[in-house]
Amino acid sequence: MCGIAGKCFHDPARAVDAGLLMRMGTALAHRGPDDAGTVCDGAVGLLARRLAIQDLSPAGHQPMASPDGRLWITFNGEIYNFLLLRDELERQGIRFRSRSDTEVILALYARHGPACLAHLRGMFAFAIWDRQERTLFAARDRLGKKPFFYYQGPDAFVFASESKALLQDPEVPAVPDPVALHHYLTYGYVPAPWSAFRGVRKLPPAHYLLLRNGRLTLERYWTLRYCPQRQAAEPQLIDELLERLTEAVRLRLIADVPVGALLSGGLDSSTIVALVRRVTSGPVRTFSIGFDRPDYDETRYARLVAQHLGTEHHEAVVKPDAASGLQQLVWHYGEPFADSSALPSLALCEMARGFVTVALNGDGGDEGFLGYERYLATHLLGRLDRLPAPARRLAGAAGRWLPAGAPKSLPYRLRWLAGALGLDPRRRYATWMTCFANEAKAALYTPALAAELRGTDSLALLEAAVAASDAPTDLERVAHADVALYLPDDLLVKMDIASMAHSLEVRSPFLDHHVMEFAASLPARMKLRGRTQKYLLRRAMRGLLPAPILRRPKMGFAVPIDHWLRHELREMAYDLLLDGRARQRGYFQPEVVRRYLEEHAAGCGYHHSRLWSLLVLEQWHRVFIDARPGPAAPSVPGGA
Repeated sequence: MCGIAGKCFHDPARAVDAGLLMRMGTALAHRGPDDAGTVCDGAVGLLARRLAIQDLSPAGHQPMASPDGRLWITFNGEIYNFLLLRDELERQGIRFRSRSDTEVILALYARHGPACLAHLRGMFAFAIWDRQERTLFAARDRLGKKPFFYYQGPDAFVFASESKALLQDPEVPAVPDPVALHHYLTYGYVPAPWSAFRGVRKLPPAHYLLLRNGRLTLERYWTLRYCPQRQAAEPQLIDELLERLTEAVRLRLIADVPVGALLSGGLDSSTIVALVRRVTSGPVRTFSIGFDRPDYDETRYARLVAQHLGTEHHEAVVKPDAASGLQQLVWHYGEPFADSSALPSLALCEMARGFVTVALNGDGGDEGFLGYERYLATHLLGRLDRLPAPARRLAGAAGRWLPAGAPKSLPYRLRWLAGALGLDPRRRYATWMTCFANEAKAALYTPALAAELRGTDSLALLEAAVAASDAPTDLERVAHADVALYLPDDLLVKMDIASMAHSLEVRSPFLDHHVMEFAASLPARMKLRGRTQKYLLRRAMRGLLPAPILRRPKMGFAVPIDHWLRHELREMAYDLLLDGRARQRGYFQPEVVRRYLEEHAAGCGYHHSRLWSLLVLEQWHRVFIDARPGPAAPSVPGGA
């Protein structure tokens, strides 16, 4: 696991400054504290910061060259099937100098070119410089576990694992992209290919790029397919699921450093820990995070699983003072990121890194096996869509008379469902995934910002992702949209940054593309049956997990931000969002922001998601726009 960066001038007569590469490396030092390396080949320079996981010897040093010196690679990630690939290449006469997966990628690329990606099973972002062809090839893994930011300027192409490393190059402008910020306010994250900085882009998952003579081309190399669907009997499907998941877990336990698991107490992470216990005989370390408010705390379930499986369990509690490190959080994420569960994720990874260097987690189980509550709502409303239009309108009108209620209360859920009746399924799902709906943004924006963004509909991104799926049902099509947007741009960003902030590598067996393809091929009834979500997974884990874990509904990694913003964080929110610096940006109507603050503080409105989004956005401006950051992290006492 590493941080990578590089620069390629379009003019071959220019030379890359090695000092710039080192500054970029310093900005990525947390991603790779064990080793640093650069290589300059005239107009091209590559950098790697290494977190040593496989082959801890100097032979694994990066950037790494092919034996003939033609190819140079800088690589971030893990190739889980590299031993199998290495054996195949050795039978073909290839000789290796190290035990690293990096060298296997080089050998595959030398033999297959871009088609090498079809052979790789893992999480990765890498760049390969071909000195003979004067071509830069870069790729990102299928699901988007590992990040890749780039800037294509008039004179050069610059790339890095994180945007703040790009900003070490004075040729990369630190200017907000209003369209990206518009999308951020909709979803709480900046979706690829945008970044928060004008001109900086993200390579989308399952894509590669080629840079030749200053010309950049992008290609998709993989798509998750839902058809054809399997028709096997349930016992056979259970056996295959367990076989595939167990293999994915076993592959992710290969490491030359200590390995543990992040355990929330939900079905997905508990499944991974159970399978780890199934394939290992030594001690298993597990790590959980909780809150001092019982309605948000899952540690009792994590403790139940740990006791059942006999793990060496560790847990900690996140308190409101963790949010006081907002500046530190924003620096690590590099662009506005409003998923408040980033706070406990940072604390969880910090705790785990005190014991292990690699941890497995349960990311991807909800998208693959239909675990979110909104999937159940999609299924229910799909049935109600068959009602005559007047009946749907009447139900919707009746729902609007219900009291608003607190989020997740019964009145809130009923109003939420009623408001979705009659909408096109794609638009319905898109509205559920928003932080600021179009109407809310129209009231929030100043006339100047509204004019600049006129005609830009963020919801169209998710609608297009739903429409692009080959899945046979609306239910599976919206799950595919989550795989395309929410998973890579929210959940995987959250864990990549939180883990790398503490030099911890996190691996996700559910995101093995063989497991994801298997799950996608299952008929919807094998994933959602009646009100039972993750049906086949629950059936497969009977006898391996305690019954209360198999019965409990999904809780999610929720954070009591609503409570904190009424109490411990209230003063900070007022100060940050209403002072002169925030008002002078010219983005938002101050009276609307004040109304959100006052209604939330008084308990007559639930604006915590919106307020947290605005707080993160304002702090991001202060860290990255008002004062362009240097390569080192800011020092914040008590920071997250």
